Amino acid sequence: GGWVLLQNCHLGLDFMDELLETILTAEIQNDTFRVWITTEQHPKFPITLLQIAIKFTNEPPQGIRAGLKRTFSGISQDLLNVSNLPMWKPLLYTVAFLHSTVQERRKFGPLGWNIPYEFNSADFTASVQFIQNHLKRIDIKKGISWNTVRYMIGEVQYGGRVTDDYDKRLLNCFARVWFNESMFDSAFCFYTGYKIPVCKTLEQYFDYIQLLPAMDSPEVFGLHPNADITYQRNTSADVLDTITNIQPKESGGGSGETRESVVYRSAEDMLEKLPPDYVKARLVKMGALNSMNIFLRQEIDRMQKVITVVRTSLNDLKLAIEGTIVMSEASKNLRDALDNMYDARIPQVWRRVSWDSSTLGFWFTELLDRNAQLSAWIFQGRPKVFWITGFFNPQGFLTAMKQEATRAHKDWALDKVAIHNDVLKLTREEITSSPSEGVYIHGLYLEGAGWDKRRSILVESTPKILFVQLPVLHMFAVDSS
Repeated sequence: GGWVLLQNCHLGLDFMDELLETILTAEIQNDTFRVWITTEQHPKFPITLLQIAIKFTNEPPQGIRAGLKRTFSGISQDLLNVSNLPMWKPLLYTVAFLHSTVQERRKFGPLGWNIPYEFNSADFTASVQFIQNHLKRIDIKKGISWNTVRYMIGEVQYGGRVTDDYDKRLLNCFARVWFNESMFDSAFCFYTGYKIPVCKTLEQYFDYIQLLPAMDSPEVFGLHPNADITYQRNTSADVLDTITNIQPKESGGGSGETRESVVYRSAEDMLEKLPPDYVKARLVKMGALNSMNIFLRQEIDRMQKVITVVRTSLNDLKLAIEGTIVMSEASKNLRDALDNMYDARIPQVWRRVSWDSSTLGFWFTELLDRNAQLSAWIFQGRPKVFWITGFFNPQGFLTAMKQEATRAHKDWALDKVAIHNDVLKLTREEITSSPSEGVYIHGLYLEGAGWDKRRSILVESTPKILFVQLPVLHMFAVDSS
């Protein structure tokens, strides 16, 4: 009647097949025997083992109220009474609130944290232990050393996980604003309606936490209300993607148009609009030694690869649908292209050599637009304004611009040249000529902020407007030596 616990089974996938066979064939004498398995998500985990298992996940709770409930459920009354100092309980609650906040910000993606850190209960326990030890050692007359508390929480306990400079700055900002003498003031609150309760028992804390809102405004975590729109949209997209992925892939027996005929018509339409191959002779005439022309050649090589892959797979797909070639299980790329094109998504083989996009329609339109920019550069000369997000390697474009500036100024050294930019007040259509030095670029968007065109400064986002297009930027190089 014993239990077996196998941990981190995603690291031993080969053994999982053997385990499945053992479970199915072994004669187990006792009905209370159980096999427990812990694993992370893994695409190659045996599906049969998952199907016969009862599954449960330990997810971070949603919202401040649920997060605080879970945190306080791990706190005992003895810990609450461990110190007689009046600062202990408010500090304990503030660390718990910070713990819920850093976990909850993860759901907002890059708006919450640039890197999704695995903050867990060990961080909270270590922070509480530090606060406890610090209060034992302080001189009552001098009070708490706030610099020490902020450093230990923002740089060590929680900050020890943080590798991004901007994430570290955000964490230190939370520590600076919440951990100071004003937190003991009765008027102090993390956000309107979120105060530090004055309680003596765990039951009183749970009663207070229960009164908090079930759904939190993003402003509680220091985010703009627009962040919630992004979160809801991403969640909806994930749900719809999952639903699409588990739909049956075979054609139904109804009288409507079949999947194959829909994809065939779409493939024909794309082949008709697909641009022709590039002519290398034209590039040779432009002069290969110019740094911008070298960059152009690299971009064209990559674009040519995309066009070739798309044309080949569309032609093969048409032949497979017609029955000229066999679409067997071996031709995974064709099967994938058929399924994704029917769902208006980008086939994997195309995405691998190109860029990401929300739908197949947007992706193909971008292909035509990117190709149009490169073709115009070859046949009509250098553009007055460059669409920088239409390049495969935007950094390479800026490096080529730096090299061009360095060659124009004989006394400049490339490693001493820095890129500067000015945001103009003009749109792309209003630009009539190229700059005397550097380049004009467009196609950049702001997320998480707005742009005041009149004063040329960043401002708060307008409600319900997630992305703001920047005007044309003048990118130029300066000698920083």
